[in-house]
Order: sequence, then structure tokens, then C-alpha cells
Amino acid sequence: MRILITGAAGFLGSHLCDYLLADGHQIVGMDNFITGNPENIAHLMGNENFSFYKHDVSNYIFTPDKVDAVLHFASPASPNPDSERAYFNLPIQTMKAGALGTHNSLGVAKAHNAKFLLASTSEIYGDPTVHPQSEDYPGNVDPIGTRAVYDEAKRFAESLTMAYHRYHGVDTRIVRIFNTYGPRMDLEDGRALPNFLKQALLGEELTVYGNGQQTRSFCYVDDLIKGIVRLLYSDENFPVNIGNPDEITILQFAEAINRVTDNQGGITFVPSGRSARDPQRRRPDVTRAKEILKWEAQVGLDDGITRTMPYFKEKLGL
Repeated sequence: MRILITGAAGFLGSHLCDYLLADGHQIVGMDNFITGNPENIAHLMGNENFSFYKHDVSNYIFTPDKVDAVLHFASPASPNPDSERAYFNLPIQTMKAGALGTHNSLGVAKAHNAKFLLASTSEIYGDPTVHPQSEDYPGNVDPIGTRAVYDEAKRFAESLTMAYHRYHGVDTRIVRIFNTYGPRMDLEDGRALPNFLKQALLGEELTVYGNGQQTRSFCYVDDLIKGIVRLLYSDENFPVNIGNPDEITILQFAEAINRVTDNQGGITFVPSGRSARDPQRRRPDVTRAKEILKWEAQVGLDDGITRTMPYFKEKLGL
């Protein structure tokens, strides 16, 4: 297939480019580098099956040549309020990527009679009152909170995707991505793993917000990409959760980071601050992924951390 991937220079987008190229496809990458990193795709330049266009998906997308699939991964995603690349600090761009970007990407899929896959998120469930979260749970989201620029952009994107499926007959896929980690993450991303792993490799105390009892489920990037590709190849038009259902507390996660890195810096607790608005529990129900895609996560936490360390060491100059 000839596949258009928006957000191709992002953490997940770049891994998708690698995987799909290795699987024999031609890739057209698109990114405006507002949060994507050119280094993530530098190794692909010169590959005869990879082409790249610097473009903002909020503007009309023109594709003169036939494409067989469109994967829409373009969006700011970092929750770190101190990063200029975070959706907190790019609120309008985030909403436009979810609304206009999704509309423009769907337009390409419709024009070429191509498959369309939307990168959605577990954030559409908000701070869930149902646990674990299955695809039929509508969520608990504050539409005017500071996180809403990301949460509601993705919820709108899902609604628009299904409208195109029902009204125009576009062959759609929606993947709801839960916490994922691995090489090429932004070290200033603001998520737990980049924060903890950077601190641990520098021999510092790991900073845990609140009492550390909030939970997450961490999926290694290779597992996630395999799930996304299986969804692309499937006939499933409705949302599918992809993530690791092994739920642990943030404190347990910090302890695992220290153990794997042999960091003696310990752990310190600080007031929650912005993290007080974070979901307190997060765990995917992956029943549909198992049944429909025959997929489940394979990489254990310690193994995933070990695989991620070399990239972080390189970026930290260690």
C-alpha cells in the first residue's frame, strides 16, 4: 500500500513509518515539526519508499498520487505544562489538529477511497468512573478544563471519523492508545517515564506527585505499533483499545525505574499541582483487541525500560 502518515516525525508516527516500511509499504510522511522531531525520521531520508512533506494538517492536504490508507497521528500530546510543546501551551493548535486536521485527513481518505485510521487516546475516557475502561464507556470529561483542548479534540475527531464512516462510507479505524513508552520519547514530555528515567540515569531522586497511588498501565512501543498495524489490516471500523492491562501505581513504577537503572537516588514526594487534574486510575479493557486482532502486549516492564535506556543515555550524553 501507499500510506500517508500525518505526525510522521512524532514518537509513535516515526515508529509506524519504520514498521510499515519494513512490511513492504510506501510511506508518505507529513509533519509541521511543531512537536515532531526531524531526528526521528532522519534515517529514512533517501529511502526510495519514503517521501516527506512539511505541512500543517490544519490546512488543506493535497495528494496528487493515489494513497491506499491514511493514518492520522498529528497532534500535540505532551501534558507537561512547562514544555512549549505541550498541549497546555498549544491549545488552539491542538484543537485544530483534532478538528481541522482530522477533517482534512478524512477528506484525503474519501477522495482516494482509502482506509482511514485515527490515533485516538485513553484520554477520551477522562477521569473514569468505570474500571477498567472498555470501548463502550462514554467517559467522564470536563469540556472546559485545561486538559479539554486535547481530550475534546480527540473526542470530536472520533465523532467526525464515525460520521464519515456512516455518511460517506469511509473505511475507518479508531485506535484508543493507552500509556506508551520507548525510544524517541521527548525527554521533556512530562509523562512519568521520561521524567523518572531521566532523573534515574542522572542519579537523582525520582519526583513522585501526590502520594503516588494514582495508577497507569504502561505499554512498550513495539507492542503498541503491532496492535495498530493489526487494526489497520483488520475489517474493524469501531474503536479498539490498545494498551497493556497490567495496572501499577506510579510509586511502583518509580521503584521499578530505580531498580532497573540501579539508581540509588531514591524517591521524593511533592504536592500534586497540575497532576491533581490527572485521571486517578487508568487501565484498558483489551478484550476487543484480543478477540478481533488476536493481540496482547508481550514486553514486560523491566524489559521495556531496559530497551528504552540506551536512547535516553544518548540524549543525555551519558
